[in-house]
Amino acid sequence: MAETSWPRESLIVAAQGGDAAAIAALVSGSHPHVQRFARTLCATPEDAEDSAQEALIILYRKIGTLRASGALVSWMFRIVRNECLRRARQALRGDPELVPPETTVSAEDDVLQRLEAERVAAAVAQLPADQRRVLIMRDVQGYPGKAVADALGLSTPAMKSRLHRARTTVRELLLHG
Repeated sequence: MAETSWPRESLIVAAQGGDAAAIAALVSGSHPHVQRFARTLCATPEDAEDSAQEALIILYRKIGTLRASGALVSWMFRIVRNECLRRARQALRGDPELVPPETTVSAEDDVLQRLEAERVAAAVAQLPADQRRVLIMRDVQGYPGKAVADALGLSTPAMKSRLHRARTTVRELLLHG
C-alpha cells in the first residue's frame, strides 16, 4: 500500500536545514500529493503534470525559505494553484505552446466565433474580481466546485453564491447589453 501522508515534520525540518538526502526524500514523498493537487486544479492532464513538476522544482530549490514546517502543505498547494492559473492565462491569451491545434473553420464561422467570444469576454470583464475568478475557474477551466473553493480560500457555499451571481450578471449583460 502506498504512503498516504505527507512527509514527517522531522524530515521537513532537516530539509529546511539543507540536508541534501532529506530534501530528496521530501521531494519524493511530496510528489504524489502535489500531483493530486495539480490534477484537481489544472485544466488538462498535461498542465497538471507540468505544474506538479514545477512545484517540486520550487520545493527542491526553496525549501530553506519555508518559515514553518507545518506550512508545507498549504505552501505546495499555493505553488500548484498559481502554476495552474499561470498556464490557464497563457492558454487564454493564445500561447501557441499551450493551445492544441484547432480544426479548420470557415472565415464566416471564425468571425462569428470571435464576435461572440468578444461579447462574452467583455461581459466577464465587467464582473467584480472575486466573481470573475470563480466563473473562470469553474466554467472556463472546468475545475470542480470544491477545488475552486479550496483554491480561492472560500467555503463551498460562498463559491456557489459567487458563481451564481457571476453567471446571472453575465447572462443579463449578454441579453440586455
